[in-house]
Formats: sequence, structure tokens, C-alpha cells
Amino acid sequence: MAKKFASVWSPLALYNALSACGWGYILLNVIFKYLSLGQPAFFKETKNTVTLIQCGAIIEILNSLLGIVRSPIVTTAAQVLSRLLVVIGIFQLLPESENAQGIPYITLLFAWSITEIVRYLFYFYTLTSTTGAPKVLLYLRYNLFWVLYPTGVASELLIIYSSLSWAKIKYGPWFQWTLIGTMLTYIPGLPMLFLHMVAQRKKVMKSLREESKKQE
Repeated sequence: MAKKFASVWSPLALYNALSACGWGYILLNVIFKYLSLGQPAFFKETKNTVTLIQCGAIIEILNSLLGIVRSPIVTTAAQVLSRLLVVIGIFQLLPESENAQGIPYITLLFAWSITEIVRYLFYFYTLTSTTGAPKVLLYLRYNLFWVLYPTGVASELLIIYSSLSWAKIKYGPWFQWTLIGTMLTYIPGLPMLFLHMVAQRKKVMKSLREESKKQE
């Protein structure tokens, strides 16, 4: 049975295209606006936009729950909720956090934005193009994670850690322990997701090599 391709105007395709544009806007802000504003002004200027764009990912949980996409609901929810904890729990509720106003915020946005631009464009072309995603996107998606994933996770942890004292001061020990518990989930979660990407990369790179040999 031939695979059906979605219109570029279908809701799922539009969601991926708009999400890629949103994160592209964030990346441009990091590259150009940060140099002129510096920290903490850049954090104060951009935190609401970052929060808004990241909250759009709630749609991915719904898509997974309703079976619109094949992504596992548990994995999808865990990844989205961990980011929502950062953007809402810290950027909005604990903006005083030292590392949110420092370099970890910049490295976080670099890692998140580049990852998401590639990911959403990959999904967009997979949905709408009869030839699939361009090879350059395949290479980027399954190679950039070597650097971007550890960078993003390290930045998240540094930001969460610097917010612990403020969490206790402003909202009580329960919020502080919620953040600590979240940090502990990274211990099993980081290697599991990273190794999954390594396994996926191996399959994709093997497929690309075989395809290249056939064309010779």
C-alpha cells in the first residue's frame, strides 16, 4: 500500500512548520539580540517568548494521546513536561535564579532551538514530501545530538540547581523537593534517551550507506 502524504496546509504539517519558525526566531534572537543586550537583560527580554513557543509542544502530547502520531505517550509527555518545568517553573515563577540570567540560559537556547528546528523540519518533510526529508536534515538530526543533547541537559540541570534556594524561599520546601526530584529523574532518563538516539542513528546511517552504494 502506497504511503499517503499530507498537504503542506494540513494541521500537523502546519504545526511542524510553525514550530520550526518559532524556534528559528529564538535562535536568531540568541545570535543577534544577545550580543547587544547581554545578560540578564536578554533573559528578561526573551523568557516570555521562549515560554510561549515551548508551551506549543503540549500539542505533541495530545497528538500522541489521540494516536495522530506514533510517538510513545510516556516518552513524549516526559520530554515535554520536563521542559515546561523549566520555562514555567523557573523562567516564570523563579526568574531570580542565577543561571537563568547567565550563560546556561544561552547554551540552553542554542541547544533547544537548533534541535527543534532540525526536528520539526524533518517531520514536516517526512509528512509532505514524496522523497522524504532532505539528506542534510537526516545527517543533522542523527549527528547533532552528540553535542546538543548533553549541552541541553547540562544547561537545564544548572538552571534548575540554581533555582533550588529561591524555590524554598518563595514557595516552600515542597517546590524545592519537586525540583530536586525532577533532577534525579535525569539519572535514568539521560542514558536511556541518549542510547535510543545512538541506536536510531546506527540504523539511519546504515540505510544511507546502503542507498549510496546502490546509486554507485
